[in-house]
Amino acid sequence: MDLHLEPRHLAFRDEARAWLKANLSRPWRESLRDPAATEDGLMALRRRFQNTLHAAGYLGMDWPTAWGGRGATEVEKAILEAELAAADAPPILNSLGISLLGPALIHHASEAQRRRFLPPMLAAEEIWCQGFSEPGAGSDLAALKTSAVLDGDHFVVNGQKVWTTFGPWADWIFTLVRTDPKDRYGGISFLLIKLDTPGVTVRPLRQITGENEFGEVFFEDARVPKENLVGQVGEGWRIAMTVLMYERGAASLGHAERFGRDVLRLAAALQGNGRLTGAAREKVARALVENEVMRANGIRTLANFASGKVPGAESSIEKIFWSEFDRRFRETALDLLGPGGQLLRTSPGAASDVDWAREFLWARAGTIYAGSSEVQRNIVSKRVLGLPQA
Repeated sequence: MDLHLEPRHLAFRDEARAWLKANLSRPWRESLRDPAATEDGLMALRRRFQNTLHAAGYLGMDWPTAWGGRGATEVEKAILEAELAAADAPPILNSLGISLLGPALIHHASEAQRRRFLPPMLAAEEIWCQGFSEPGAGSDLAALKTSAVLDGDHFVVNGQKVWTTFGPWADWIFTLVRTDPKDRYGGISFLLIKLDTPGVTVRPLRQITGENEFGEVFFEDARVPKENLVGQVGEGWRIAMTVLMYERGAASLGHAERFGRDVLRLAAALQGNGRLTGAAREKVARALVENEVMRANGIRTLANFASGKVPGAESSIEKIFWSEFDRRFRETALDLLGPGGQLLRTSPGAASDVDWAREFLWARAGTIYAGSSEVQRNIVSKRVLGLPQA
């Protein structure tokens, strides 16, 4: 297995790196720390940066050019993610639409739906959120109960979705609905719903960090045009699997850049206050080693992509590894920094100091969203290790 990037990949990396240096006004963390920052202002910044990326041809990296993408491979896509992380660029606002819904529409939607929804998705003109999880159907997605009953040219939708990322900021929601209560998997359909539809209510959910990025969505006799059905009635589960297949990809390189930067920040902060000794040094070194293991896993995944292979075990373990490592690392950082870890600045003069308390609070979410660690371990044990089910 060749783990070296090809010359064309190196050229793309250098191109992206130079573009970010020329177009990124300041690191994302500086924007987060700005005393004048508001949630609305930060969301507007993310929208503007997405539009700038789109104009430069850096969105929809692996989408066909016919639908506004670059027509590149997962390798270039992962390289770009790593460079965005290294530059501490603002996360795009329409990440769920582009990374999840976009590929599903390309594979399953009608041409009219692709023409209608893909261009404004890339340009951040319409923001999307995901309506999968429900109060009684999070990890067990097939247990969803939100119903959609066909009435003439409309579906009448009733139910509730929860933990809806970007719900308070979105224009549309792509959602799974139950069209047949007697068929667990075949009774699910895939609907696109405009959030200002009468009967749809979005309520923000305040997170432990104080932000309202999440929301819950209620449907009360909401009438959704039949033309907003993706695929056929009953094909929602199959389409959802396409969505989830694109949820990960080779994300390890991006995570490794972010975590690696913060490991060095932690070491510098401890060195500055005289605490980088003994057990503390060993814990920082362990975090550095774990991060490099994750980076190696990402490179291995890219090598498979480059050779046309579908990643196997290395892709399956990726989500568990980065989310659990993130949690362990942030807990370790606060433990080693002591009371100083609650302060925004732990290494004065640094270009992008770390808000360790916020990172600690956010890290817990990573072990829950996109499939909890417990569920992911069950999947790995069954599909990767071949262990028998209890």
